[in-house]
Amino acid sequence: MKIARWDHAGAIGEGFVIDDAVVAFPEAHTVESVLSEGLDHAHELFARAHHVGVPLAEVTLQAPLVPSSVRDFATYEEHLEGMTADAAGQGHVSDAWYEAPRFRFSNRHMIFGTGATIRPPATERLDYELGVAAVLGGESGMDLTPEEAASRIFGYVITNDWSARDIQFAEMQARLGPVKGKDFATSIGPWIVTADEVATRTTPDGFLALRAEAYVNGELTGTDLVSNMAWTFPELVAYAARASRVLPGDVLCAGATGNGGSLGELWGLAGGALTPPPLRRGDEVVFRVEMLGELSGTVGEPFPARTLPAARRRPKPRARAV
Repeated sequence: MKIARWDHAGAIGEGFVIDDAVVAFPEAHTVESVLSEGLDHAHELFARAHHVGVPLAEVTLQAPLVPSSVRDFATYEEHLEGMTADAAGQGHVSDAWYEAPRFRFSNRHMIFGTGATIRPPATERLDYELGVAAVLGGESGMDLTPEEAASRIFGYVITNDWSARDIQFAEMQARLGPVKGKDFATSIGPWIVTADEVATRTTPDGFLALRAEAYVNGELTGTDLVSNMAWTFPELVAYAARASRVLPGDVLCAGATGNGGSLGELWGLAGGALTPPPLRRGDEVVFRVEMLGELSGTVGEPFPARTLPAARRRPKPRARAV
């Protein structure tokens, strides 16, 4: 099954994608309620849905869900090798990376659907990140095993974690994370493909063997297999739930794939040469992942550069003056 949200004549619809049409959920269900009730109930709804809907060509697809949270992992060793070379001049993956699947929380308030125009900050190194994410559904969970976590995976989406590398690298000098280098836009879509649809592409050791491709203005810039990640999706969910809780509607991104899954990786491998060039206004980025569909986005007008004063080095009295 494919589950989507769309705009049709100014109204937001939610339901299934069947062939080349969108079909609203029966009984006024929403994506949020369907995720909460789990995959088995979604199949029951699909059986009751009217299979005559609105042609896809007549709607504008939105992000397929409003996430409860967004976690962005870094699970592709090849991506890290290239990115560290771009940032520091020498490719090196820290020993700490191999110990556990590290992640950060992304900005769930800046989520865009396929075809959207995104506005970056003022940056000279705008980049894309080709990825796939698991969308959780059914029961919430705490401190799950990977086997328990697998049952929480409702489906998968394609992701683009838009990144301003110059801002990101400057901020990471403070050892705090990307912050403003990454919180301005994440594209997800075009729809949620349910986990059962891609089960045949799961390898014996639990990885999702789907081909993923990135294009900039029609030119192929990256291609990889989703299965080249270092941990499986159930392992990512289990780690996220460690001494914590995961919920329906949580989105867990595997991070940028290797072999051109980001321009920054290619810049690092090229010794710092900006080849291919950073993204500019008007560039169109298209990701294609077999069985999951196509996610596109266009670079729009950047926000104006704004400054704040540097941190003030002030005396630190322990008593009030007044």
